[in-house]
Amino acid sequence: MLHSLRTATLATVMLLAAVAGVHAQTVTADDTAKFLAGIMPSVDSPLQPLTNDPAWQRHAKFFDTAFAQLEQRQLSRIRAWADTNLAAPKPTMFYMFSGPDFLYANAFYSKASTYVLSALEPVGSVPDLTRLPRGGIASALYNVERSLSSILSFSFFITKQMKTDLQAGQISGTLPILYVFLARSGMTIRSATPISLDDKGAAYFASENPGPNAVRGVRIIFAGPEGQEKTLYYFSTDLSNSGVRASGFLKFCETLAPGNSLIKSASYLLHSGNFTTVRNFLLNNSATIIQDDSGIPLAYYSTRKWRLFPFGRYLGPIDEFPGRYQESYAALFQRAQPIDFGIGYRWRTPETNVLLAVRLPDDGSPAIDATASAEPPPPRPRRPRPPADIGPRPLPDFWSQPRGGFFFWR
Repeated sequence: MLHSLRTATLATVMLLAAVAGVHAQTVTADDTAKFLAGIMPSVDSPLQPLTNDPAWQRHAKFFDTAFAQLEQRQLSRIRAWADTNLAAPKPTMFYMFSGPDFLYANAFYSKASTYVLSALEPVGSVPDLTRLPRGGIASALYNVERSLSSILSFSFFITKQMKTDLQAGQISGTLPILYVFLARSGMTIRSATPISLDDKGAAYFASENPGPNAVRGVRIIFAGPEGQEKTLYYFSTDLSNSGVRASGFLKFCETLAPGNSLIKSASYLLHSGNFTTVRNFLLNNSATIIQDDSGIPLAYYSTRKWRLFPFGRYLGPIDEFPGRYQESYAALFQRAQPIDFGIGYRWRTPETNVLLAVRLPDDGSPAIDATASAEPPPPRPRRPRPPADIGPRPLPDFWSQPRGGFFFWR
């Protein structure tokens, strides 16, 4: 009897040890994100030995420098601007045409608890990095660096370049970039789950069947340094009129509305007649909209519904987007407030324009608590001529790849 009890106890201990061993060898999403971001994963992570690879150590130093510069030059200043000018943010923020740009979503709306990003780029995947073939780690890290080079320098993605870089190796799509941005923003990833939306906007997880015309994406549950749990959705979807009318994406977004919205480096798509559905959604479901001039044309902001606060300087579109100059924008920005950071295609600080649009209450009374310090827009002056471009500037040392040709910029 005693012998049997000892045998059973020993078997239980061995089983628990085996389970613990398997658990210790599990590569978590958070450790994967940290590793790709050049941050040391947890002590018991199977990825820990890979940090001895000279390729990873060089990668970590490279990202330490790049993200430190970006924090000083851009992100800290954006957060300070948002703290001053956004007094009553909503829990949800929408970022259409975003790509995997969680960095700027979080910088402008750090108080949001739900982020909804959307663009054409597929979610992709991140495999178990411990099982990559010999040399695969160095190649994967290099491709991640290349795919981030434009946004770290200019604040936007060059989509063609990102797509090429992230299809070149074992990892693919937007997920690895989301991982890097979350980790470098000080977030802890608790789970990353595939999500699909049916044509009515209902969410499906795991192996559930969402039916035809499903929108595919990922739901990432994460927490910041303060421990508050937040949710990031990224959906790969066609935001043109035909695309969103055939899918349930905007219906899903309506369940989270009203929210705050960010639009930058959006290829002036909202200026065209093929994106009116998304444009109307943003105007009808946003409490505030932060945008550069590639966002919603000024003519669609009703003065009865919106109060407009210009910051920076409007020089018109870059050469890749002829015919998108807005005289009304130029008039509005005649008395714009100064800004100490740059975003969008005019990413240099002296050239940047940022428009904060604050939705007025339905009765038309002033939105007292919607913005903290901005002045009302000035009276409209005479229609000015388009200003001359400041001209070319030397590119930052960080950007060493040729730009040539026309790209779909984001």
